[in-house]
Amino acid sequence: MRQQTRAARRSKYGRQNLAALGIRVVIIALLLLLWEWMVRSGRLSSFYTSYPSEILGDLWDFYASGQLAKHASITLQEAFTGLFYGSIIGVAVGVLFGQFRLLCRIFKPIVAAIYGIPQLTLAPVYILWFGIGMQSKIFLAGLMAFFNVFFSTIGAIEDMEPKLIESANLLGAGKFQTLWRVVLPTCTPWILTGIRTAVGSSLIGAIVGEYMGASAGFGWMVAYATSYFNMKRVMSCILILLIIGVALNFVLDKIEGLLLKWRPESALSRNNQNLAK
Repeated sequence: MRQQTRAARRSKYGRQNLAALGIRVVIIALLLLLWEWMVRSGRLSSFYTSYPSEILGDLWDFYASGQLAKHASITLQEAFTGLFYGSIIGVAVGVLFGQFRLLCRIFKPIVAAIYGIPQLTLAPVYILWFGIGMQSKIFLAGLMAFFNVFFSTIGAIEDMEPKLIESANLLGAGKFQTLWRVVLPTCTPWILTGIRTAVGSSLIGAIVGEYMGASAGFGWMVAYATSYFNMKRVMSCILILLIIGVALNFVLDKIEGLLLKWRPESALSRNNQNLAK
């Protein structure tokens, strides 16, 4: 009986998700049609915004020339490398500070002070240190990812229910077992939230670094196209970055669903299900 009820709920929510997707597609299509109509009717200047059909044509030219794959591979390599190292270091440092409170009291204010400095203003300094190659962009992307993941991790550890640790200790778990079996699983939702935010931050870091000094990448392409008032290429790059962001969030949603199967259903979601019946 319970399995039938769950299957019915899944089917119902599947239909709701499909309906939401359809409505979303219709809204986006209407906005694009409105944009196209406003430009072609002269109510909006294409010099400042371009228009959808022109952008799609430019995307095809961008792809056919081979430049799209070149610039995308460079920007994504910088962003993902920075995201990888920034996330690992952010989790490691957050867990370390959570285990050793003295280190946290000493260094957390220093990390917070550095985080308070707008990192984008320091991009020229990083380029001066690491050069205009890929290293400066990876460093900037990794640093921006680090802050997001670090503060999510340390915040989750500090807000943990102390009874969870006490229960593990009473059952004879050592420090490593408590960390691996209790602390990390409990903090996983917040760590994933930090990584989700870090995805966008790492892309921003890579692109800003390319703005400051590079010979390839989406940031360089946007700056180059802007200098020649090539708005359709600028909008093409923005569209590609938008698609990349949507794809990455979709992947993170799937990963979160796989890692958090153990998480119990919240009371609020149960109430929403009852209201939806």
